[in-house]
Amino acid sequence: MEISKGVEMLHLDFHGNIIHPVLLWDREMAVLIDTGFPGQIEDLRVAMEKAGVPLDKLKAVILTHQDMDHIGSLPEILQECGNHVKIYAHELDKPYIQGELPLLKDGHLENPPKGRVDDCLVDGQELAFCGGILVIHTPWHTPGHISLYLKQSKILVAGDSMYSVDGILGGIHAPTTPDMTAARLSLKKYIHLDIASVVCYHGGLSDENVHDQVVELIQG
Repeated sequence: MEISKGVEMLHLDFHGNIIHPVLLWDREMAVLIDTGFPGQIEDLRVAMEKAGVPLDKLKAVILTHQDMDHIGSLPEILQECGNHVKIYAHELDKPYIQGELPLLKDGHLENPPKGRVDDCLVDGQELAFCGGILVIHTPWHTPGHISLYLKQSKILVAGDSMYSVDGILGGIHAPTTPDMTAARLSLKKYIHLDIASVVCYHGGLSDENVHDQVVELIQG
């Protein structure tokens, strides 16, 4: 689903669990935000090709955080794209993504997905990709959770800082958020952004009265 010029919200089905990585592209490059569950490389390839973007155009992968449904296909992407792709994440989640520490919520896995992180992102950093991407550090779904504001299209890629249901922001998913107080504080970072729409990894697109919905969540 192309939600703005050069911005595609992917729709991947993992045993009935629908997730929404985001694909950005322009003439120079393509950027993938989150990689799905382990074993979804072919689903990603098909979804990207439908958008007219072959996997080998991928130059950057930005990981919003360390959870398995976000980093799952990173090893296969690295295997296929090698050094042509750079991997970005927040430094606080980097050791988990690289396998130096067990995943916070999936530490029981014997063989968790892992891969390198080439560049660590910091709060307020701007990446000059595809019209500009503002990095917003939004813990505490994980310590290094980030959200991304796409400046050109005014789209907020919220990762797991919020979820949505049928186009309405549903709030923070408490069962997978270790510190709800800190997570709610993180949402305050969205208040001053001019947001036209939000993509939640779980739930998809929300594009009506987004600012008012966010304010309501913070106050609630």
